[in-house]
Amino acid sequence: MPGLRRDRLLILLGLGALLSADLYFHLWPQVQRQLRPRERPPRCPCARRASSPDLDSAAGPSDPHTAAHNFSRARPGTEQDRSSRSGPGSKLQALFAHPLYSVPEEPPVLGPEDVLLAGPEALRYYRRKVARWNRRHKIYREQLNLTSLDPPLQLRPEASWVQFHLGINRHGLYPRSSPLVSKLLQDMSHFPTISADYSQDEKALLGVCDCTQIVKPSGVHLKLVLRFSDFGKAMFKPMRQQRDEETPADFFYFIDFQRHNAEIAAFHLDRILDFRRVPPTAGRLINVTKEILEVTKNEILQSVFFVSPASNVCFFAKCPYMCKTEYAVCGNPHLLEGSLSAYLPSLNLAPRLSVPNPWIRSYTLAGKEEWEVNPLYCDTVKQIYPYNSSNRLLNIIDMAIFDFLIGNMDRHHYEMFTKFGDDGFLIHLDNARGFGQHSRDEISILSPLSQCCRIKRKTLLHLQLLAQAEYRLSDVMRESLLADQLAPVLTEPHLLALDRRLQIILRTVQGCVEAHGEHSVIVSGPAEQLAPDSGKANVTS
Repeated sequence: MPGLRRDRLLILLGLGALLSADLYFHLWPQVQRQLRPRERPPRCPCARRASSPDLDSAAGPSDPHTAAHNFSRARPGTEQDRSSRSGPGSKLQALFAHPLYSVPEEPPVLGPEDVLLAGPEALRYYRRKVARWNRRHKIYREQLNLTSLDPPLQLRPEASWVQFHLGINRHGLYPRSSPLVSKLLQDMSHFPTISADYSQDEKALLGVCDCTQIVKPSGVHLKLVLRFSDFGKAMFKPMRQQRDEETPADFFYFIDFQRHNAEIAAFHLDRILDFRRVPPTAGRLINVTKEILEVTKNEILQSVFFVSPASNVCFFAKCPYMCKTEYAVCGNPHLLEGSLSAYLPSLNLAPRLSVPNPWIRSYTLAGKEEWEVNPLYCDTVKQIYPYNSSNRLLNIIDMAIFDFLIGNMDRHHYEMFTKFGDDGFLIHLDNARGFGQHSRDEISILSPLSQCCRIKRKTLLHLQLLAQAEYRLSDVMRESLLADQLAPVLTEPHLLALDRRLQIILRTVQGCVEAHGEHSVIVSGPAEQLAPDSGKANVTS
């Protein structure tokens, strides 16, 4: 009898120990995460570094918080710095106040056929998406026996990402001087994340990619889709390369790193050129533990996280054949720089067409495409639909000018919304392989311009304006990039390279005019009517 009582006591003690361990190691951390404030501070966590570098460096790497502050090379400016561009001496403000940036766009946006989305239909679709996410989130937490203190998500029609989608029209991804873009950039820079996952193209690679063939890790293996507390989504590309590092001359363009700062700078340049074809993109310091690992439901993504020998939290490509930690990206110990590009509307709402670039490069070690060996290649392109009857060829040349300025050789496809037809604008997606070299200009990127010798009058007028001292391209880019959380986004040599490449473009147009005449080279149309006092395109100016 005493032995039976002793056994019962031991069983009770064992059960009590198991319950205590479960409470301490499982339930209590979940409660802590729910009670932890999720709002990010209004200022970048590393802002103190610029004001007290000696104190930060004295603390040393033993202090994880100080190490995180020391991680980024970026020096986020003060609020006074970021607002300085609106001051009386602002070249950027003067540029956007120029008559060229207020020319009425033709044809005018009049009806539903000129706007990408129908508002009521889009809102119904997004409400269904939110309800589906809430159901799946509830099921996920029930399966893990987790209790959530967060209320279900609600769609807010006034959310910046919703308004961004509703504002896309046949002229661009957003209207000129839209305050909505600044709000969207601010939200992506500060809103807490509620989920993280691989992109659809990366999911398609699972089980099929042969990572033994990878010479150097492609950036496509290290990008994630982050969803924020307002249900907006953005593509996150982590920092892979320091800003002052140039792409080695021996590297092929298709194995180059994808640079997060190139995505940010490409958006700002696109807006300055008045193209408005790059989705709004912002830089951010992401806590890879709290804002990715702890919010993802993807078990494969969870499995690729590890702690490095330097006690930094890292993750690497998900390809099942390559678990090489040397291809990983790491925080310091948790914070990691990255770019966040706003998602475009779902393909269910706004179908897009992906078209091979006529000037696509050979993605082999030795091959060449026809345009690389045939100087009359454009004559063939101009006979092919849709390049023979629409503005598509002129839009291709716009894209080539943009890519030459940023040094992007990786434009193998372009996308466009099917609703706007053959004359719709081209979407300049995936610019992360730009700004790799500032000391070298890849003239072949300009082949569409040099071979076809055609350019929109509107585009030429903007380029000529940005070549003037009072609107110098490098100056307005420098000022525009100061607004980003990761400023300085580009090093000074990259900014100065923009001015040099701009002059090369203008000289190329000058050579075309001398060979073929201005009337054949500079193309005018309803959308290129000049504003009063905006000047006339003159390549000799």
